[in-house]
Amino acid sequence: MELGIIGLGRMGGNMARRLLRGGHRVVVHDRTLQKVRELEQEEGAVGAGSPEALAQALSPPRIVWIMVPAGDPVDAVIRELLPHLQSGDLVVDGGNSFFKDSQRRSRELGEHGIAFLDAGVSGGIWGLEKGYCIMVGGDPEAYRRLEPALRTLAAPGGYRRVGPSGAGHYVKMVHNGIEYGLMQAYAEGFEVLHTAPFALDLAEIAALWNQGSVVRSWLLELAEEIFRQNPHLESIRGYVEDSGEGRWTVQTAMEQDVPVPVISLSLQARLRSRQEESFGAKVLAALRHKFGGHPVKTR
Repeated sequence: MELGIIGLGRMGGNMARRLLRGGHRVVVHDRTLQKVRELEQEEGAVGAGSPEALAQALSPPRIVWIMVPAGDPVDAVIRELLPHLQSGDLVVDGGNSFFKDSQRRSRELGEHGIAFLDAGVSGGIWGLEKGYCIMVGGDPEAYRRLEPALRTLAAPGGYRRVGPSGAGHYVKMVHNGIEYGLMQAYAEGFEVLHTAPFALDLAEIAALWNQGSVVRSWLLELAEEIFRQNPHLESIRGYVEDSGEGRWTVQTAMEQDVPVPVISLSLQARLRSRQEESFGAKVLAALRHKFGGHPVKTR
């Protein structure tokens, strides 16, 4: 089949490669034209210098898959594309957009007769080799149109239409919230192992746990690789970003009166990791000193 991809970052670029290697005709655009040239030269993509050029290079009814950061960048791409699309075309947002934004975009594009699918994509940089897990929300007919591309992109059994517009990004949001909690639990457990009164080999323990234990997972496979390469993580700073989905999961859970203590605390741990020194911790130390005379460490 034929489709366009706008946004050739770590995910979008590898998705374009996997589609091209699967025999699809893929028209690609990115603000960094070098990324476009690389896909042209290395994989046989059709390069486009703008969203307008990308739309013109596709035969109606078009399919355009957007892989840009959530929020305003998605709306900006849609605004630039819209004058060059027509009724019957399909726009797919494969980024980590907030599900309510996806519902709005579906309504707005629907007014022009343009279908919209929200596709939550998981798999990271390993997706090119192993395939992606894709959670799709939107119209069933639009989903069926996209299915040949989904089959190529996904790991075996790794794609589903999970519900109407917004459902794909909703499911991906919760998926990433769970990921926060899992990663935090592994991080805390390995820190306790690291401080044990024994000379423990963390890579070997990660490998062992992946053999039939109830905590086996792909994350543990990655942990084993990390510890084999850098057993004490000397070169890594403990600064952890978040891309928004954990916050949205906590916010949505609160709106729906659902307790999510593990995900909430894992998000807080990421925020704490970015502080060189916590002002709140200084307040705690000062208060303990003030009421109980406990010693305070000074600079």
